[in-house]
Order: sequence, then C-alpha cells, then structure tokens
Amino acid sequence: MSINKKILRVEDLRVYFHTKKGDSKAVDGNHFTMYENETLAIVGESGCGKSVTAMSILGLVSEPGEIMPGSKIIYMGNVDKPEDGLNLATATDEQLRDVRGNEISMIFQEPMTSLNPVFTVGDQIIENITIHESVSKEEARKRAIDLLGQVGISRPESIIDNYPFQLSGGMCQRVMIAMALSCNPKLLIADEPTTALDVTIQAQILTLMNQLKEKFGTSIMLITHDLGVVAQVADHVNVMYAGKVVETAPVGELFKNPKHPYTVGLMHSMPSLATEGERLAVIKGTVPNPLYLPKGCHFADRCPHVMPICREKQPKATKIASRHRVWCFLYEQEEVVQEEIVEVEA
Repeated sequence: MSINKKILRVEDLRVYFHTKKGDSKAVDGNHFTMYENETLAIVGESGCGKSVTAMSILGLVSEPGEIMPGSKIIYMGNVDKPEDGLNLATATDEQLRDVRGNEISMIFQEPMTSLNPVFTVGDQIIENITIHESVSKEEARKRAIDLLGQVGISRPESIIDNYPFQLSGGMCQRVMIAMALSCNPKLLIADEPTTALDVTIQAQILTLMNQLKEKFGTSIMLITHDLGVVAQVADHVNVMYAGKVVETAPVGELFKNPKHPYTVGLMHSMPSLATEGERLAVIKGTVPNPLYLPKGCHFADRCPHVMPICREKQPKATKIASRHRVWCFLYEQEEVVQEEIVEVEA
C-alpha cells in the first residue's frame, strides 16, 4: 500500500494515574504514526494501554490520570504542513471540543452503556451534528436517517425515534457508528467495536467499517485483542505490552515475520485447524503491575530469550524492514547490518 499523508503523530506519549501508592504507568513512552485512509490496529493483552492511548487522543483522560509533560499527540488532519499540526496533549478545552466528534470520532467499547438511555438514538445523532455544524434540526434529522440507512439499519425513518433499550446490541453498535460518522471525521477510533456481539454481527460490523473507510476516506484506529479481526481489516499493526509499543509493522509483514517474543507468543496462542484437539500455547507469567514496572524491558520476566541486558536497559527501536520496527535487544546487531546494506545500496 502506498504511503499517504500523515494524519496523526504520537511521540513519547506517557499517561500516568496518580495513586496513593505511586504513579501507575498506563502508557509509558509510545511512538507511532497514522496515515490517511489507513486502518491501524492496536493489539495486546487487557491492561496494556490500548484504550488509554485512544482516550488520550480525544483528551478524555480524567483525574487521577494525567497526560505527562513532554507527550505529543500531533493531529495533522486539517493542515498541509506537519509543523502546523495541533498538539492534542496540550490543547485547550475549546480546541478539543472543536476536534472531538468532528475531526476525530470514537466508537466506544460498550454500545449499550455508551448511548444515553433517556434520549432517542435520533436525538443523540442530531445533537452531534447540530453542535459542530450550522444546520437546522430538520436537516440534521434527514442526515441522521440517511446515516442510519448507510450503516445497514432497515426502516431508519422509524428506528430514529427508538430508545437504545428497544434495539439489539448489534443495532446499537450501528447507531454508534452512525453517530461517529455524522460529521465525516478524518479519524475514527473504534475501541473493541465487536465485543459482546455474536459472530455473524461481528462480521457485518467489520465489513461495514471497511466499506465506510473506502467511501469516506476515513482513517481508522482499531483497538482489539482479536488477531483474527486484525488480519481481516487492518493495514498496519501496533503490538502493545505494559504501556509500550513493542513492535509495529504492516499487517502482512507482521503475520509472516513476527519478531518480538511477545508478538510470536500472541501468534502461537491463536487457535487453528492445525492445532485442533491440542492445548493452545500460552505466554507464561503475568503482565507486570503498572505501579512497579521493571527497570529494563517490561517483557523480560516472561521472555524465553531473556538476556542480562534485558533486565538493565530498555531496548530502542530496531528497523527490520520498511515500516517494520521492533523494540528488542535480540535484533540490535541486525539493525546495524541492515543500515549498512541500505547505505551500500543507496
């Protein structure tokens, strides 16, 4: 896939939750870039910082959480030059309100609890449109009906007046997608959009997201722990562990050539026809407590290839191939060799 214009650049993102026992480092130094019309999947075990990363982009981290000084979340969706981008980590409340729901939208994890039960689904979509755009309620209602139809809801002209409790989980998820797309955002964040849905509805929602990306040119950040979903819809993948991205690569490259021991462990834990009847592989040990993260590599205590240096220092990014980076001491020498080859070829 050709590289498009950058839409979001995250540099040294750190999000700490201040507690009586100390700082819980939910996100601890993330770096990644998103591009136009690309689906970036963020994967990892529960508690690795996926959702906190998404919340940080929209400025939804509340006390006792804090986006730490020095963190950069540069949004470039409405500018031509990267240096003119808006740092969402330090943006004012007014700037965030202009971006949130308009330039960047989010599909939250639980649609049944994310929709307000005392308002109709139509009222909630219409409100988002009228807040960000100068249109009448009548025009906003027409757009809301059209959006409900576009996300695959039959009889949208009657469903628009229903309350969330009158709809199934799959229909509520479609309403959430319609609401997120109501102002034609440049970036859509989908936090576990298929959680608690049956397999048939999951497939429909994923197909719908792909179709909407192609139709509107929207970039999608997909947060999930399901590698099957990643293989189906993602263009690029960030693998997170204990608050850090440990590997990033195009989806085909990652599945064909995973490098980080944690990524390899995730791949081996996937069920397949070849392993039918066998016990699934597991990654031994547990994720470290974010209050007491180890000094060196956060995966060291669970890694089958751990070396003394892993417990002393944190690894830096190693270039494996174009847009494929891994944070692991196993490949430091490989980085030097590859850089020398690139220089000779140039």
